[in-house]
Amino acid sequence: MFKSFSMELAGRKLTVDIGRVAAQANGAAFMHYGDTVVLSTATASNKPREGIDFFPLSVEYEEKLYAVGKIPGGFIKREGKASENSVLTSRVIDRPMRPLFPKDYRNDVTLNNLVLCVDQDCSPEITAILGSAIATAISDIPFDGPTASTMVGMVDGELVFNPTSSQREKSTLTLTVASTRDKVIMIEAGANELPEDKMIEAIFAAHDLNKKVIEFIDTIVAECGKPKHDYIKCDTPLDLYEDMVSFITPEAMEVAVFTDEKQVREANIREITDKLVARYEESHPEWLPLLGEAIYKFQKKTVRKMILKDKKRPDGRDVTQIRKLTAEVDILPRTHGSGMFTRGQTQVLTITTLGALAETQRLDGIDENETGKRYMHHYNFPSYSVGETKPSRGPGRREIGHGALAEKALVPVLPTEEEFPYAIRTVSEVLESNGSTSQGSICASTLSLMAAGVPIKAMVAGISVGLVTGESDDDYIILTDIQGLEDFFGDMDFKVAGTHKGITAIQMDIKIHGLTREIIEKAIYRTKEARTYILDDIMAPVISEPRSEVGPYSPKIVQIKIDPTKIGEVVGQRGKTINAIIDQTGVKIDITDDGAVSVCGVDKVSIEKALGIIRMIVTEFEEGKKYVGKVISIKDFGAFIEFAPGKEGMVHISKIAKHRVEHVEDVLSLGDVVTVVCMGQDKMGRISFSIKDVE
Repeated sequence: MFKSFSMELAGRKLTVDIGRVAAQANGAAFMHYGDTVVLSTATASNKPREGIDFFPLSVEYEEKLYAVGKIPGGFIKREGKASENSVLTSRVIDRPMRPLFPKDYRNDVTLNNLVLCVDQDCSPEITAILGSAIATAISDIPFDGPTASTMVGMVDGELVFNPTSSQREKSTLTLTVASTRDKVIMIEAGANELPEDKMIEAIFAAHDLNKKVIEFIDTIVAECGKPKHDYIKCDTPLDLYEDMVSFITPEAMEVAVFTDEKQVREANIREITDKLVARYEESHPEWLPLLGEAIYKFQKKTVRKMILKDKKRPDGRDVTQIRKLTAEVDILPRTHGSGMFTRGQTQVLTITTLGALAETQRLDGIDENETGKRYMHHYNFPSYSVGETKPSRGPGRREIGHGALAEKALVPVLPTEEEFPYAIRTVSEVLESNGSTSQGSICASTLSLMAAGVPIKAMVAGISVGLVTGESDDDYIILTDIQGLEDFFGDMDFKVAGTHKGITAIQMDIKIHGLTREIIEKAIYRTKEARTYILDDIMAPVISEPRSEVGPYSPKIVQIKIDPTKIGEVVGQRGKTINAIIDQTGVKIDITDDGAVSVCGVDKVSIEKALGIIRMIVTEFEEGKKYVGKVISIKDFGAFIEFAPGKEGMVHISKIAKHRVEHVEDVLSLGDVVTVVCMGQDKMGRISFSIKDVE
């Protein structure tokens, strides 16, 4: 017999069935939000995984097309690799959950979310986020939850919670906030240049709703929750740690990490490691496998103490100081656009490529509003960027997430299709990394887009701030522009991108159990100060506005509008007419259902020729107007003239010349280009043309 729990959430019914399905999982929640159904499960291994120094958490969000009544395309007819939306949703589920598991827990944990049925008005993503939190909270897996999450939109200036499909389409804000009982633990946002105060208002409106959801989850845990199981704690042995600290000394460790060069720091740590290996390989060989985690712990305590107590950052900067910045454009001579942004030892090169609208990415997912992407941002993080050697296996979840964040940051400032009828792809290549490459890619992409002549509405810059906390909520330091070490050993990576006007994207990762309102507000306003500096003092002096036209190696696209009822005439039977135009001119042609015709070519002459042909096809013949065409057929009674593919007219033999013509071939030959004048309709209602009456 299963138990069912329900509450109203943002005007729709949320129901959670416990004990109905998946009984062998450590925890399972059968989630219903409206007609959306998601099965969320939490499972853990019985023993810790050996030889690791991290918590092995896996989060899966599985989209099944049967959930929206679709059969997958292609020959295989089954779902392939996870979609980009699946990967991004998995990351959003992971980020608020991970900090709430014990830091020394080494058992494998998998949170799986299977989307079974989708009601477009009830987000399966938010259903899965809540389901993972509930499944874990009621399980026997050690977890300091629960958490709750809410999506927030903004329609006509008003906040809406867990917006419906129509509301999402009109919304100028896409915000997801996860909370614990008292604090905010995760923020993910995309916005149309939303002012900072409005963003803060939206975050804490969601937080208030989350607290009500947590009360609901508490009732489920009270009735169905299992006792948490004991586990083998995987912490550094105290005697090893104390011996290591006394041998190396805190002062020596501080010297080792206190440098602005990542390679120097790593060399110093290797030297310390070598000393410890030499010390223990005979006396305590059992400690050698534990050295990595012990040294990590020693570094972490040293860095946090330096920052929090001594107010010193590892590279010597002030807490609000940004690393040295440089911006460049036109690094690559023949690409459509390129921009490079360097922040300390983080360097990103972004390349822009423009294409016809036919190159828009088509999406076949479970969200009916998401059918294609005209702007695509891809992010690559090769091993050489951090001085490592390993083969490239394609983008992982981190790369997909960083690419999506930059894409989200830039979409609000892109021109519409009518303003700029191109498909746009930017690729960020990380050339060097020491923290905050995702924000570097946003800056580099802005430079690259402007250099390519994409008329973006405003420049966008991104910056990340970090956090080191002490024993109380009031004991903390916020760090502007965190480098890799501060991210690694700190408590927060708060990324904010935006324009002068407002925020376009946020992504907040933390390692502690939530942030107070004071910390969030200070972090957001700190990023505004840094963002303004980057925009005004670093990027604008290099390129202050988009170039007035696309570059010489970019495709040229001209768009015209035609009567939608004429589309069939332009396309022709089985595409015969449009293919003939393409063959004649060498251009690409895209036509939308509303009659927007985009012609893409390498030179303006070809484009104008194609446009002239299309205009001819869709224009009605007018009496007295002259036209130029080619003789394509000769009959006894006259000649047929082609003005454009699929558009012909006839000149009667009596209208060919002012003198009497016995045979058409005496005057005209196939392929002749002639000028004719439209004589209007003949007695049979046909349009007739004349050569002899041309003035």
